[in-house]
Amino acid sequence: MAIEAVIWDFGGVFTTSPFEAFRRYEIERGLPKDFIRTVNATDPDVNAWARFERAEIDAAAFDGLFLEEAMRLGHAVRGGEVLPLLYGDLRPRVMEALKACKARFKVGCITNNVPTGHGPGMAQSAEKALAVGEIMALFDAVIESSKAGVRKPDPRIYQMMCERLSVAPEACVYLDDLGINCKPAAALGMTAIKVSSEAQLLADLAEATGLAF
Repeated sequence: MAIEAVIWDFGGVFTTSPFEAFRRYEIERGLPKDFIRTVNATDPDVNAWARFERAEIDAAAFDGLFLEEAMRLGHAVRGGEVLPLLYGDLRPRVMEALKACKARFKVGCITNNVPTGHGPGMAQSAEKALAVGEIMALFDAVIESSKAGVRKPDPRIYQMMCERLSVAPEACVYLDDLGINCKPAAALGMTAIKVSSEAQLLADLAEATGLAF
């Protein structure tokens, strides 16, 4: 089936990965490598992170619950210390790729986010929020987990996007920096691209769409 839509994750795709900021924090605090990711991966459907992304709890509750979960794994890390690490630097070439895709296909964004910071990208400054707003304005549809009450990798959120764009999953390309979020997209029939770097993203997207970036 011919490609009709390109669906994008936001963090780690349009921005540098928050995992880089997590690792810097861990080094500064003397924490084990990937400790924050381990906390987030423990009980991934019901932990503080998952509940915050579905907006079932607020930032104050997340701060304390994340601390409890981190303590159970041996280290004291407050949720409030993790939140500022979420927003990376924007990738201008990826934004240009989005514009090129929009000229040819429908485009959508599915983002797991939390009700903190400025706007869908959880920017920590009004200036960055404006830049994110310019990107978000390009999409034909945006689904935020904190507003939809459902988060990736729940297959329902991908199906919701297909319905909003009026496309079949088999006619979609999906990009995400997390393999766990790519798997359900692929299972639905989408062409899933796991993003590990800007250059790899652009190369794989060019191959999937036939466009040049």
